[in-house]
Amino acid sequence: MKLIKTEEAEGCVLCHDITQIIPGVTKDAVFRKGHVVKAEDIPTLLSVGKENLYIWENQEGMLHENEAAEILRQVCQGSFMEASEPKEGKIELTAQINGLLKVSRDKLESLNAMGQIVIASRHGDFPVKKGDKIAGMRVVPLVIEEEKMGRAQAACGGETIFDILPFICRRAGIVTTGNEVYYGRIEDKFTPVVEEKLGEFGIEAIGHTVCSDDPEMVEKAIQEWLAKDVDMVVCTGGMSVDPDDRTPLAIRNVSDQVITYGAPVLPGAMFMLAYANGIPVVGLPGCVMYAKRTVFDLVLPRLAAGERLACEDFTSLGEGGLCLSCPVCTYPNCGFGK
Repeated sequence: MKLIKTEEAEGCVLCHDITQIIPGVTKDAVFRKGHVVKAEDIPTLLSVGKENLYIWENQEGMLHENEAAEILRQVCQGSFMEASEPKEGKIELTAQINGLLKVSRDKLESLNAMGQIVIASRHGDFPVKKGDKIAGMRVVPLVIEEEKMGRAQAACGGETIFDILPFICRRAGIVTTGNEVYYGRIEDKFTPVVEEKLGEFGIEAIGHTVCSDDPEMVEKAIQEWLAKDVDMVVCTGGMSVDPDDRTPLAIRNVSDQVITYGAPVLPGAMFMLAYANGIPVVGLPGCVMYAKRTVFDLVLPRLAAGERLACEDFTSLGEGGLCLSCPVCTYPNCGFGK
């Protein structure tokens, strides 16, 4: 730090907050640490009794917090997000579109482990809406070594920590299974729920087929929807291990890869995901029809963004996979799926 006269401070960087006190009106910082003094600021500084100021002395090899924040922005800001101007050494990112937030967790943890670097974000693999805050970043000190910020850049290898994937899935076919629905013994209340959830991500259910518990009938219905150039096929009913529940067999028969039958998520343990020529075929357990949030809410945004999921995407869901069925649901602002 260097002490100088306030009249000579234009263009200098403040090393501490400057507080203004007006009795009964305000007691707050009129200028924050890191502020670059402008000519029009000098009368205000004098009016709060600051005849002299401590300012930052530029040192070779050191970066001001705003310059460091800009480097963090470069390694953090991915597609479809915009950055704020640096304020008190901090930059924030917001979403420009509705989409799926992806976070490179290894890179995020690596930078935060370096010390004096702070990057905080919302959880990845969850949907965001246009205007949502994605992340904030800054360094702790007013000045930081340029070499350290260079190491932070190198640790990211030219890739960004955050990205937003747009929702690209547009058309889905629904296959409703179960003798009780097929023969008209009960009303199909499952399909409207699925249509509503698909609609949250801009996916149109272009129709649905009702089948009995005959796996060959279910298999044929799935194949017919796949032939209609849909982006996803959703099967409801017949997903348990009861002898009459044969939907998983039909899904296996039409698919070239089964990712999972069963997920460490409650509600939603009997969930199934397979792929047929790259198209996801989903088997939904009955809980999706009546539970507020289930495994389907965790998986659907990723499928809507065109992600091809693997087995490890499900095994990692165990911690946080228990929905507490709160009286007032605040999902996704809760621990479910995180």
